[in-house]
Amino acid sequence: MENRKMVKKGKFNFRLGLVLVLAALLGVMTAGCGAAAKNSAAQGMTEEAYDTSASYVSDDIYGTEAMPEAAAAAEEYVEEGGAGAAGVQVQDVQRKLIRDVNLEVETETFEELLSTVGEKTQSLGGYIEESYTYNGSNYYGKGTRNASLTIRIPAEKLDTFLSAVSEISNVISRNESVTDVTLQYVDMESHKKVLLTEQERLLELLEKAETIEDIISLESRLSEVRYQIESMEAQLRTMDNRVNYSTVYLYINEVAKLTPVKEQSVWEKISTGFANSLYNVGDGFVNFGIGFVISLPYLLVWAVIIAVFVLLLRLLIKHAKRKRQKRAAGNKKEEKQKAETEENK
Repeated sequence: MENRKMVKKGKFNFRLGLVLVLAALLGVMTAGCGAAAKNSAAQGMTEEAYDTSASYVSDDIYGTEAMPEAAAAAEEYVEEGGAGAAGVQVQDVQRKLIRDVNLEVETETFEELLSTVGEKTQSLGGYIEESYTYNGSNYYGKGTRNASLTIRIPAEKLDTFLSAVSEISNVISRNESVTDVTLQYVDMESHKKVLLTEQERLLELLEKAETIEDIISLESRLSEVRYQIESMEAQLRTMDNRVNYSTVYLYINEVAKLTPVKEQSVWEKISTGFANSLYNVGDGFVNFGIGFVISLPYLLVWAVIIAVFVLLLRLLIKHAKRKRQKRAAGNKKEEKQKAETEENK
């Protein structure tokens, strides 16, 4: 009987211990699952916050090591010639062309040309961005004048403006450059759309965030995204301005006679050269006369100095001559006395 009681007691203790062990294991598993679920949720929130920008690759935002798939997608975008992050095709948009023109002209009517250029610019809806004018004044009279203008003209009216300037002046040189920024523009717009999508997603996640760490992390990224959006919008506005308004760098020189721009015959070259020579000779005499009159005060001063110098030189010569004469007279007198003495002896 006692043995049976011992056996029953042993079985009871074994079952009790087994139940306690199973209960402890169940508690550990429950706690582990809860912690894992919490960590998974936090990690999911962070990953979800950046998931929308996975396809966005730009300078100093996502590198090729952190986002290899995004980098590969960007390379494929460039190779295909226009598939951006938002699926925009270059062929679907109007081409963005920046036109810059360097124009050098000469004129015999400087003020009239300058005034006409200003009026024509305003009538076409453009504006003068920068202006420099030299009036040619100097001590020897009024010389040739020149001006340097930076003019912004609506792109669709650029040819009209250039034709008008060519009609009222003599064009010496013209250099035009066209820069196609369509791909760059579309790429920036696509990146901007990705950033706007990321901004909306971050705002949604910020409303659902519960921990201080998540809020700080989301607000930090939101500030970066907003800064990048503002920077891209500023670059797009600048690009739009350069596309919509072409830039003309106009250099105006005042000349007495216009330079021939067409091929001349032999007789035309001879007659033109002879006329220019006569003009230069006449102009040289005029300039000499002007310079002579301007230099009269200096000439008078030098004339006085030279006159004083000549007067002093003449006085010195006369004084030296008198000394020589006195010496000669004295020598003659001594010789005469010597001769008389010898005769007396």
